[in-house]
Amino acid sequence: MSNRKHHERTRAQESSNAIERMYITMRHLFNRGFYKPMGVSGETLRQSLLLLRPEIYGSIGDEKAELEGLLYVIDRLPMGIEECMFINLTSDEGYLNSHFKPIIPSKRRRNCYRIDAEQMNIEITRGRSEIYDILTHLTFLFVESHKISRRVVINESGATTRDWIKLEKAVLGNKKLTQEEREVAITHTANILGRTFNELMTIYNQFATENQPERFLHIIYWLGKLAIEEQTTNNKRTITFSPMLRERIGHHIHGEIWSDNIKEILYKEGLIERPIHIISANMHSVMNTLFAPNALASLVPKKDIFGVYEDLSNKENESLRTKVSKEAIQRGMIYVKDTSGTNIDVQIFDTSKIDVSKIDIPLKSEYLKDNKPVILVMDYAFGEQAYETIDELLKPFSFKDQDMLLDVDSISIMGKAGILQGGKGDIMIPSAHIFEGTADNYPFENELNKKDLKNQGVDVYEGAMITVLGTSLQNKDILKFFHNSTWKVIGLEMEGAHYQKAIQAASKVRGSISKDVKVRYAYYASDNPLETGATLASGGLGTSGVKPTYLITRNILEQIFN
Repeated sequence: MSNRKHHERTRAQESSNAIERMYITMRHLFNRGFYKPMGVSGETLRQSLLLLRPEIYGSIGDEKAELEGLLYVIDRLPMGIEECMFINLTSDEGYLNSHFKPIIPSKRRRNCYRIDAEQMNIEITRGRSEIYDILTHLTFLFVESHKISRRVVINESGATTRDWIKLEKAVLGNKKLTQEEREVAITHTANILGRTFNELMTIYNQFATENQPERFLHIIYWLGKLAIEEQTTNNKRTITFSPMLRERIGHHIHGEIWSDNIKEILYKEGLIERPIHIISANMHSVMNTLFAPNALASLVPKKDIFGVYEDLSNKENESLRTKVSKEAIQRGMIYVKDTSGTNIDVQIFDTSKIDVSKIDIPLKSEYLKDNKPVILVMDYAFGEQAYETIDELLKPFSFKDQDMLLDVDSISIMGKAGILQGGKGDIMIPSAHIFEGTADNYPFENELNKKDLKNQGVDVYEGAMITVLGTSLQNKDILKFFHNSTWKVIGLEMEGAHYQKAIQAASKVRGSISKDVKVRYAYYASDNPLETGATLASGGLGTSGVKPTYLITRNILEQIFN
């Protein structure tokens, strides 16, 4: 066996050990109820993250600060978290009815509350994956904050460098800086972070918000300030888990409320006994595919339909989207805004109310007339939450002490995933989901296949996919191992194994839905983490996600309609 192969394997093994250690440590700290990220209890998490060096966090292991990783993390945590000594993870404990204003991170839907100058509460309603996600991001922040303090504290008594004093002055002045003042402050900050002036100028505005144009300086200052305090006063930042959260986690509390609500609506609308097709997707592609050809009929002749979809996904075109959703509501679409805390909205389409002559997908109108299927589109779940929601949804509907089984014909899951061969915007069709950190695997008969999606100007790959514990923990060594080993993994995502586990339980073990339920899985690539600079932290998909999203959607609907 060549030395290189051996080295690759040990690096991959080291990495998967590190992920497992993080995973077990996070569960242990959660059960314990609190921990100090920079104390002994947080040491394992920090060391594992530094050993792993996940792709998303770039240069976390170097002395210099990691900027793109910082932006990625800050977008997923509440505004102001860098100022807080105490971070408290809670369940939904009634803050929504209080004077506290919810703070919602720009890239993650979760309610957070700033309790006072020192404390931030983060509400967890989407299960364990959300806890792992937050703790991983926080661990990254704490590692970065200590890098800052190491570069600015001169001696034991806590004296600091001139660069730090200048940064402090710029931040505590609390005003919008002139271009000149900003460039001076950035010069000092670049020195502190071990980065160039140019690197900071490039990323500076991506941190800014309307109310806080100098937010980047603010974040760096507070991360450093709290780390300096930890070293000089022994006043350590603390993360706590509320007793209520520890008691409720894993009990499907939100998933049950969510699914009961949906079944009640189906019952009230007289749809509960019809054939039901569940689609886990976004909240626009099914609606647009069904109703855009008619609602935007004047646009369609001028462009091909994918051009129309692109217009619809453009942020500026609010009026086009309104036209389509108006048409959808007139044609019987029921929109269920989530109130359960799962953060999963739902759309229900009764095909008997849709004018099928206006749909531009091949369909059998006789079949639709006779069967009147119902399409239930649910927004994306997050990690383990996929199990909780589908598991609850597929249980029988209880009415007046009677159990009614749902007639679920098919379950289709589409979403975005990281790809290991190919690039952004390509499509992956899984044949099995493998759960990371275990050899648990869920093979299935996928109704979607490569030939249905081929020759449409998008590359399509088929093979096993891995369901990871968290996207922000993956590094090249592990991904290479997945891809090159006999598992021949083509991509990674966070929900597949959880969905399939729930479907298998309902169809093959519990018998609450048909054994012959059809399953469809397809993902489009949001990034290729094996290509340097192609990770999630390097920015969004732009319009490159439009074509694959709608190709998958149209394929799913074509199968449902025939």
